[in-house]
Amino acid sequence: MKQAGFPLGILLLFWVSYVTDFSLVLLIKGGALSGTNTYQSLVNKTFGFPGYILLSVLQFLYPFIVDPENVFIGRHFIIGLSTVTFTLPLSLYRNIAKLGKVSLISTGLTTLILGIVMARAISLGPHIPKTEDAWVFAKPNAIQAVGVMSFAFICHHNSFLVYSSLEEPTVAKWSRLIHMSIVISVFICIFFATCGYLTFTGFTQGDLFENYCRNDDLVTFGRFCYGVTVILTYPMECFVTREVIANVFFGGNLSSVFHIVVTVMVITVATLVSLLIDCLGIVLELNGVLCATPLIFIIPSACYLKLSEEPRTHSDKIMSYVMLPIGAAVMVFGFVMAITNPQDCTHGQEMFYCFPDNFSLTNTSESHIQRTTQLSILNISIFQ
Repeated sequence: MKQAGFPLGILLLFWVSYVTDFSLVLLIKGGALSGTNTYQSLVNKTFGFPGYILLSVLQFLYPFIVDPENVFIGRHFIIGLSTVTFTLPLSLYRNIAKLGKVSLISTGLTTLILGIVMARAISLGPHIPKTEDAWVFAKPNAIQAVGVMSFAFICHHNSFLVYSSLEEPTVAKWSRLIHMSIVISVFICIFFATCGYLTFTGFTQGDLFENYCRNDDLVTFGRFCYGVTVILTYPMECFVTREVIANVFFGGNLSSVFHIVVTVMVITVATLVSLLIDCLGIVLELNGVLCATPLIFIIPSACYLKLSEEPRTHSDKIMSYVMLPIGAAVMVFGFVMAITNPQDCTHGQEMFYCFPDNFSLTNTSESHIQRTTQLSILNISIFQ
């Protein structure tokens, strides 16, 4: 919302969710047309070994470079401990279906976190000054916003794994599942984005939790829940990365020993990367434009166009022709803009409105006395 403009951001969220829904169904249709049951085998049959290697790199990098953790006191110890205690054991599962209940818990926690963000939009929002351009329709960084939204919706890299875990998997059953999932997801995203942006407007950080003050116990509980969701969902991402390694280097099968070795290596290196990165915004942008965008917009469309024998006027083909150039544009221009104009990052520092003495330095219409009084009320009544 901060990058795209509030009204345009809402429209883009709906658009990206529609494209995601379409491409996920298209992906499974492509698998049915080619007689393949993995994303890699689909691309390999469609575009040969070069396409197979390109997709393998994208699938490997997407879950590998993500670190949706926040900056806490002692974060290195917490990340290390949670990785060894929870993430690694869960990542050792061989069957992705066994992670279904774990993902359900993560979904419940996400709903709880959303409730906390909504509550703070009501109690905290009126005390935060609004930036001057808060309500403009569109902003020049909208392409970067598309990258972040693509990151939020990407699940193509494990779609075949989930599809194969269904009882009696069919394209029709998969389509119904995807439609329902995307509708739920887009409304969760809209509520998160809207409540977060209405609270902080132009001060919104790449990691929304960095906007809240440290003495807010309710939000601290939300941070804890968010950390748990990361622990519970990362094994699914590790599952994909491990499968890529198995397909590229081991012919698709890993012995019990190599299964453990590869899993430990992936988790270890990913954890080391996460310990070095404390800015979530730039990670979301780069991951979105470099990995999520081709996996959503470009590759499913390209595979379907090459495999399908439908006429060019068929609706699926028309949509695929539209998605290809748009995806390429978002990928190129989004990458350039992410490098030249990255999101703000506080590196774990408190925001200015958490300190009444600094609040008078902001350019708002209220008087110094009003601002100080508001922050005193905010600190006493809201955060205690």
